[in-house]
Amino acid sequence: MPQNVLLAEDDRAIRHALERALTLEGYEVTAVADGVEALAQTHRTPPDVLVLDVMMPGIDGLQVCRVLRAEGNRVPILMLTALVETADRIAGLDAGADDYVVKPFDVEEVFARLRALLRRTGNGSGAFDDVQASGSKEAQASNGQLIAAGLRMDIQARRAWREQRELELTRTEFELLELLVRNAGIVLDHATIYDRIWGYDFGPGSKNLAVYVGYLRRKLDEPGAPALIHTVRGVGYVLRED
Repeated sequence: MPQNVLLAEDDRAIRHALERALTLEGYEVTAVADGVEALAQTHRTPPDVLVLDVMMPGIDGLQVCRVLRAEGNRVPILMLTALVETADRIAGLDAGADDYVVKPFDVEEVFARLRALLRRTGNGSGAFDDVQASGSKEAQASNGQLIAAGLRMDIQARRAWREQRELELTRTEFELLELLVRNAGIVLDHATIYDRIWGYDFGPGSKNLAVYVGYLRRKLDEPGAPALIHTVRGVGYVLRED
């Protein structure tokens, strides 16, 4: 069955072009022009994934995200944004978005990110099991929970804690942390992480992974406590307590 995409974009030219491209790619597309219509359509016919422009009249994309997440709606959300500052991207992710594409964008990148979001939604928590290597310090697993380096993750409830402090994580942050926790002590290279989290390697010039690692570090780090995510220059990242 084709996946249903709800596209919310107020720029008519972009909306029509992206609607046509997504349809040719095999998606069923419902296109709307503002946040009010996006919320109404989501309530009428829940989509498999939502492609949401940030800057729209009336209710903007950030407000749409916040409303849906407050309602408990976990539909994957890909944000389209012309805002390139890190603070703007953080605002979108904190509102509940799962990923973002910066305008002007290559439609192939939109396709790749949609495939990754839908694959992650369908695969569930077992998607990273085969990354673990023999001899690794695997996370202790009990009753659907992972424990490593002072972190605890409840995979089914999608909740995570450092010691007693619960972490507020977006979908992508949660899945990146899950991958690192499942492979605690193992250095994961950039290509492996891109493949497991996004399903696509955006190349050596991409800063996407570094940005998300930065988000996670800010949420994990505590004054006086050891850092948990370490950079191995030229290779990738590893989760461990030093």
